[in-house]
Amino acid sequence: MGDHSPAQRETEAGQTAPAALGSTPSLDEKSKRIIEQLQQDGRRSYSAIARAVGLSEAAVRQRMSRLLQDQVVQIVAVTNPLQVGFPRQAMVHVRTGSDLVGTADRLAEIPEVDYCVVTSGWWDVIVELVCEDDDHLLKVLTKIRQTEGVRETETLTYLSLRKQEYDWGTR
Repeated sequence: MGDHSPAQRETEAGQTAPAALGSTPSLDEKSKRIIEQLQQDGRRSYSAIARAVGLSEAAVRQRMSRLLQDQVVQIVAVTNPLQVGFPRQAMVHVRTGSDLVGTADRLAEIPEVDYCVVTSGWWDVIVELVCEDDDHLLKVLTKIRQTEGVRETETLTYLSLRKQEYDWGTR
């Protein structure tokens, strides 16, 4: 991206500042349209995106670089866990002690945890797991229950994945 003033960076990237995970960055309409193009087809080329949103290919590349750097987007292959060796999935509801965020951060470090969120209501944290089999699930559940700050858990084992999409657009 080169050395630019913050004002130049904001104009070129369409955002005001790097976004922390979970924060809401300020995106302009062009950046939102770029994201929507990728949600429709993550393999879409920069030149195709540029045509669709009315920017040059270089401008799209620059904006994408910033969106990636600021963790607004990730470029990943979303797989069907059943077809790549993880037929056992579960959601675990967790009640914690007073260190809610610290406990969630410790749970998020467990490799089998693919989703971890702090919630309101009866449960403090919800984690989603992908495992190879029931024995693997049992080992991970034991690790979760032994995590500092975990007081109580409830495990919901997935029986059938019916829908998993990531095309909700932007606001």
